Amino acid sequence: MIKLRLKRFGKKREASYRIIAINNLARRDGRPLEELGFYNPRTDEVRLDVPGIVKRLQQGAQPTDTVRSILVKANVFEQVRATNAS
Repeated sequence: MIKLRLKRFGKKREASYRIIAINNLARRDGRPLEELGFYNPRTDEVRLDVPGIVKRLQQGAQPTDTVRSILVKANVFEQVRATNAS
């Protein structure tokens, strides 16, 4: 199964994360199938590749709880529903 989850990078105590699509059996910092965004919790900066995320969600990818909350704040699930409706 494909998961949308966070990949940690950055220095100690200055972590940032990339939102990636990856096989659920792969390790946290393993090679992703696709990088779909960026999240910096220290500044609450979020950059998303919305068309790529929508495509992965339509293919059945499951977001983790943290990624789900980031996507809800960015209204990505509404775009998925709109795409499915049309």
